[in-house]
Amino acid sequence: MAEDKQQTSSSSQDLDELLSSDTGSRTLSGVPNKLFLGIATGWSLFQLWVASPLPYMAGFGVFSATETRSIHLTFALFLAYMAYPALKRSPRDRVPLTDWVLGAVAAFTAAYIYIFYDQLSQRPGAPILQDVIVGVAGLILLLEGTRRALGPPLTIVALVFLVYSLAGPYMPAMLAHQGVSLYGLVNHQWLTTQGVFGIALGVSTSFVFLFVLFGALLDKAGAGNYFIKVAFSLLGHYRGGPAKAAVVASGMTGLISGSSIANTVTTGTFTIPMMKRVGFSAEKAGAVEVASSVNGQIMPPVMGAAAFLMVEYVGISYVEVIKHAFLPALISYIALIYIVHLEALKAGMQGLQSSNPPKPLLRKAIGFLTGLLLLMALSFAVYYGLGWLKPILGDSTPWVVAVALAIIYVGLLKVGSKYPQLEMDDPNDDITELPRTKPTVMVGLHYILPVIVLVWCLMVERLSPGLSAFWATVLMIIIMITQRPIDAIFRGQSKMAEDIKLGFIDLWDGLIAGARNMIGIGIATAAAGIIVGAVSQTGVGLVLADLVETLSMGNLLLILLLTAVLSLILGMGLPTTANYIVVSALLAPVVVSLGQQNGLIVPLIAVHLFVFYFGIMADVTPPVGLASFAAAAISGGDPIRTGFQAFYYSLRTAALPFLFIFNTELLLIDVSPFQGVVIFIVATFAMLVFAAATQGFMLTRNRWYESLLLLLVAFTLFRPGFWMDMIHDPYRDVPPNQFEQALGDVDKGSNLRVRIDGLDAYGNPTSFVILVPVPEGNTGTERMENLGLQLMQEDGRTLVDMTTFGSEAEELGFEFDQEIASVRAPVERWDKEWMWIPGLAVFALVVLLQLRRRRTQTATA
Repeated sequence: MAEDKQQTSSSSQDLDELLSSDTGSRTLSGVPNKLFLGIATGWSLFQLWVASPLPYMAGFGVFSATETRSIHLTFALFLAYMAYPALKRSPRDRVPLTDWVLGAVAAFTAAYIYIFYDQLSQRPGAPILQDVIVGVAGLILLLEGTRRALGPPLTIVALVFLVYSLAGPYMPAMLAHQGVSLYGLVNHQWLTTQGVFGIALGVSTSFVFLFVLFGALLDKAGAGNYFIKVAFSLLGHYRGGPAKAAVVASGMTGLISGSSIANTVTTGTFTIPMMKRVGFSAEKAGAVEVASSVNGQIMPPVMGAAAFLMVEYVGISYVEVIKHAFLPALISYIALIYIVHLEALKAGMQGLQSSNPPKPLLRKAIGFLTGLLLLMALSFAVYYGLGWLKPILGDSTPWVVAVALAIIYVGLLKVGSKYPQLEMDDPNDDITELPRTKPTVMVGLHYILPVIVLVWCLMVERLSPGLSAFWATVLMIIIMITQRPIDAIFRGQSKMAEDIKLGFIDLWDGLIAGARNMIGIGIATAAAGIIVGAVSQTGVGLVLADLVETLSMGNLLLILLLTAVLSLILGMGLPTTANYIVVSALLAPVVVSLGQQNGLIVPLIAVHLFVFYFGIMADVTPPVGLASFAAAAISGGDPIRTGFQAFYYSLRTAALPFLFIFNTELLLIDVSPFQGVVIFIVATFAMLVFAAATQGFMLTRNRWYESLLLLLVAFTLFRPGFWMDMIHDPYRDVPPNQFEQALGDVDKGSNLRVRIDGLDAYGNPTSFVILVPVPEGNTGTERMENLGLQLMQEDGRTLVDMTTFGSEAEELGFEFDQEIASVRAPVERWDKEWMWIPGLAVFALVVLLQLRRRRTQTATA
């Protein structure tokens, strides 16, 4: 018993250490604590003020983007020096004088752009000695803050890039560059928006903070507990039910959380002990939680802050990013639930005792369909109802919607008051019965309202992510303050003053939690800005492109593998967001250009999602996967074995990026709604087959050849075009001098594949493929004119003579004097989807083999 207590306290200490990596390990008291909490709250309130329309309505407190970034980093750095000790032996209960001084100086250097904004704007690119001293001090203190908050890896990487910027002439020949002066370095990194105060910090300031704050407020209001209870009440009674509930609860928490470690700890505290109770080993229980929590980062709308960065880096709208990211994330989650089911089958596990009254299957199905139809009807009525009301109500629409929301909110609280309040469970208590589904769902329906407002503002109103999060947060604040008193009135237990006070305490805690969660992210984006700044200042991106191209020998699959490995290695030391910024800045353009040279047109969003997925995988991958350490601290299992098991469960997440690079339909690129539904069904089925193959179990344990056949089936369903291209080439070769004729012959909506030989920006020979969409026009001549391209014949070669300024041809990359090396036009052939039939036939064969073997095993048993 004493040993158990010792182990529990030891694992609790480990967990505290891991959590401190997210929010800081100092526990202050007295005046320093009040100051810290006051500044943290001030940061949250400042971000809400900046995101709101209030500054423009009031006519004061309006900040430029650069000024806002400066203030944002000022808060982050000062709080980092207060929250994170310098060394392991440094005091945890107070802030030493040196940290007060360093924090104050760091805050001043970050605020320098804001304080001296007018003077700096009058001497662009010409820093004086004072600027350089402040910039150097700022860079040093930012690196020290990064070391404290995020550990040495990101600090070392940033430092290497700073040294590389200054020592360019002394580098080996392939890496050498002209080098930059100290003045040039400071100007670029600290005084402009190219380095530390660049896009990454801008995204942290404009979008990420508000979403993290929104998640923290939701959690403090009780939504985190509500999501976990709902997941358990729905799924806990199935085989391996707690593990399935863990996946769903982590998915729902992932909607509002940007950190896989925070997600693991939030849901894992409850789910891991319950998984162990139904028969999962400590390592497997931890691994399921890690796999589902890490998947929370690929789940829109937050995606660990990467969704907002993609908007800036890829140049597409936020709604487009969500559309492309949604299907792979959903498929991955469904497959994880299936993997958990297979684990439960293998071990012969049972679920927990359900509290729901037994219902026949037909009644369950009718109830589910009725609920689904009601939800669809309600969504339809709200969408089109508001669509019709907006022109009638005009400027008063927001007020009418606000009143309607208030009535719905109070109505939901009235409904919820008829059921018992949700209690916070002690994860160490034995749970013999699950909560009943209906009372559990009904009592917290009002928590879904802010999420609906967020999605509505993003998807329907098309507001910016920052403004959408602001309005959702405003509703969340109103709910936090009012939910207790209104609920108490309905229950006849009103203590108005005390209930309102508790609501404000929850709000205060939420504002502090949001700011604490942002310290690491704010500093990570600023430090990653150093790397992005060095890439833009030195041109190292081009050097790396050459290096990777040499190593991969021009092979696209090899470069993808190299990119994946680099993301995993960097991800072991860098937070997901910083890792994504660095790898996408370095390698995303390389993958796109190499794809063009190989004849594969890879959309930029596909490459960015590829990099992001592998950056997330680093949170799982041994030996460093921090999420695995957090789960092991809760489960009492071995962290390395937990990490390997979690990586094994996450193989489907590692396979998806390769699949959507070669089959972009998985990202819903250029597909109709009907095609999207078909792709979702087939891709989900394919991912389940892949899971069965990698887990070595479907209806019974797989033979080795059955696993191979299942992998083949999964590949065929994911990429039927691979086999169809072998049977029938989708394109025919057209002589380059017949380009115009070929453009006139093909149907509208199709493309020509044109290989270009020319020179790159440095005068080196290059060859790449352009996908030319067929423009408007009835003849080849008309279409060439609309394309904005003029060709000429010279010595038997077809050359680009001219491209019209601003034309589609210019945008596609056609330039004067390039040679049209080859033209390929599409041909009539069977749809690639016909290849699904032989794939399904092989799957049916495996099913028959396993059914026969299972019958034999049952008979002998």
